[in-house]
Amino acid sequence: MAVVEIILLWSLAVLLIGAGIAGLALPALPGAPLLFLGFVVAAWIDDFTYIGTTTLIVFAALALLTYLIDIIAGLMGAKRFNASRKALFGAGVGAIVGIFFGLPGILLGPFTGAVIGELSSRRPWREAGWSGIGATVGLLVGAILKLTIAFAMIGWFLFLRLQ
Repeated sequence: MAVVEIILLWSLAVLLIGAGIAGLALPALPGAPLLFLGFVVAAWIDDFTYIGTTTLIVFAALALLTYLIDIIAGLMGAKRFNASRKALFGAGVGAIVGIFFGLPGILLGPFTGAVIGELSSRRPWREAGWSGIGATVGLLVGAILKLTIAFAMIGWFLFLRLQ
């Protein structure tokens, strides 16, 4: 490969990884796929010498894990604030529906879903509000976990690539 091609491909890999990290925190971008694609491009540049199939499979699994974290974190946050089963279900549905409405939907979806679930269980507004707050806190914790996974992947990649 020519030097210019290598520079362009490394630039693409870094751009994809950066966009992936941004997408894990801001749901307007598909964070996990972009992050993973960046690592694939980076591995391909070196003909998979440093980063092989096994590492890429682990990275793919970690990227998929970020989607589970999104859903589970909202549910766990609501449960931590003593939400009813209907509120937990509402928070899960709200998280999924909220994805389609960008950042406001991601933040408000689980909150709204948990509140609606609580109100449908005839719980007072105060308890419904706390369940919604719990779902939102869970989502924020989920974002921190997803970013932790992303930076662990970057660290692992750099360790393998630079050793």
